[in-house]
Amino acid sequence: MANKMQMYLSRMHAVDSDLCVRVSHTNQYRVIRDVFRAVSRLGDGVFWYSLMLAILVVNQMDGLMPVVHMASAGLTGTLIYKWLKQKTHRPRPFQVRQDVWVVGKPLDHFSFPSGHTLHAVVFGLIAISYYPVLAVVLVPFMVMVGMSRVILGLHYPSDVLAGATIGYAIVQCSFMLFV
Repeated sequence: MANKMQMYLSRMHAVDSDLCVRVSHTNQYRVIRDVFRAVSRLGDGVFWYSLMLAILVVNQMDGLMPVVHMASAGLTGTLIYKWLKQKTHRPRPFQVRQDVWVVGKPLDHFSFPSGHTLHAVVFGLIAISYYPVLAVVLVPFMVMVGMSRVILGLHYPSDVLAGATIGYAIVQCSFMLFV
């Protein structure tokens, strides 16, 4: 049984790694590289902090609860992903495979999980829960943030999937406190 599990995990890692290489090669096209660099930069926090400020400006005191909710869940996400990165020490794909084309700057040393994706899911889903009309903008942006991390050669697809899953779990737990 352990041998089968090891074979399965090895195969999953190979698929993850090969997909990472293929996706990173799309950054050879200037428009893809430039668009996803911009998306990634916005996903550093600029977009989310601007959204929170806009919520406060437009909704004033009624926007305070959604912004506090987003900020609290975001802080929780930061603590969790930094702890996980220090525990797992998974190297970034370009550090392992020379055929991964990296065109972005990592914010930290380790790959697992994707903090950009985790935060995109956290901030996006919480904002949508308070303001469903924002889904038309936030859902595509959240997806593009996750895609940017692999396209720029900074994460494996599994890092992005893990970041999204952890972000979703944080959102679900946060609603136990903020409802």
